[in-house]
Amino acid sequence: MDDEMVVGQESAQVVVMGVSGSGKSTVGALLATVLGVAFIDGDALHPAANVAKMTSGIPLTDDDREPWLDAVGSALAAAAPGGLVLACSALKRAYRDRIRSHAPAVLFAELDGTQAQLAARMDRPGHFMPASLLASQLATLEPLQADERGLRLDVAEEPGTLAAVIADRARSEFR
Repeated sequence: MDDEMVVGQESAQVVVMGVSGSGKSTVGALLATVLGVAFIDGDALHPAANVAKMTSGIPLTDDDREPWLDAVGSALAAAAPGGLVLACSALKRAYRDRIRSHAPAVLFAELDGTQAQLAARMDRPGHFMPASLLASQLATLEPLQADERGLRLDVAEEPGTLAAVIADRARSEFR
């Protein structure tokens, strides 16, 4: 197995997506290690105003998300040819389309779970996203569609297992 995921013009560009508490950052970091590429937690790309809103328990609007989604897409595009794994909620099809406008080859890996599973995982010291916003995220979520490049996975699986499944798919997609 090659350490580097670069093939021709494509490199591994993977967004690990889902609502808060789904394990995006944990799985994304593991996946990046498995693929030998960089990892970015998309939360770090939010403008300060977005973080302040979420910290206050106020859901973001689509207008709030636009500069963040552009930053996510730009980070993926800039990562070529080395590849990148990025954790990002990417809740709506329109959000994923905006990311794809910058990085058309991106593979989305959606981490899916029940509200009870996700709520139980949201007690994270130091994280700005309160559990009170989970319901709004679930209401906003538009699961991956059949015509989108990606896969859906159950958060009940161990993070290492999820990372391995996504890595296998990425290797087949980017080779």
